[in-house]
Amino acid sequence: MERIPQHDRLLWIKRALDICGATTLLVVTSPILLVAFVLVWITMGRPLIFRQQRAGHKERLFTVYKIRTMSREGDASGSSLPVSLRLTRLGRILRHLSIDELTQLWNVLRGDMSLIGPRPLLASYLPRYSAVQSQRHQMRPGITGYAQVAGRDSLTWEEKFELDVFYVTHWTLLLDFQIAIRTIWTVISAKDTEETGLPSEMEFQGGQRAQEPSRPS
Repeated sequence: MERIPQHDRLLWIKRALDICGATTLLVVTSPILLVAFVLVWITMGRPLIFRQQRAGHKERLFTVYKIRTMSREGDASGSSLPVSLRLTRLGRILRHLSIDELTQLWNVLRGDMSLIGPRPLLASYLPRYSAVQSQRHQMRPGITGYAQVAGRDSLTWEEKFELDVFYVTHWTLLLDFQIAIRTIWTVISAKDTEETGLPSEMEFQGGQRAQEPSRPS
């Protein structure tokens, strides 16, 4: 019988932990999700879920699910207003507490995502990555990741990608455990999020070719 490589066995364990963890979290957070859906329905109406195509494992596209945080208002010409103007007061709270991300647990159960991994980004970014930065797609994207606990909104795109590449090239179950613990603290303390609760509107345009990453501090 052909032996299964150690790395592959560990990835199976990671997937099993994803399924168990996502199922448990969905059950535990279901009251929070219910309240969030009701508040979104009252303040913004339908749809309650925001859907968008993102790039996942091996650059395959999938639909990510998030609780809706923005209105659908437009200007006189019919074009959408800037994110900072469409983000509602409720939306700021949901984003600040990361509640809008909870619906991505469904993505984890579907196999699109993992609990921990590089964040899934827009499909339009794919041709803008350097060869090194593209390595971030070697593993399933995550609800939380190394960049989210090591700086989050305070990091530049290049710094985030350096952390992503370090994660996929040095991944271990212990590293996942460390990120999970730091995520809990980051969410509780709202560390490294913008004081206004507004999301960054800076789009990744591509940049200088990344160097081989070193372990972040």
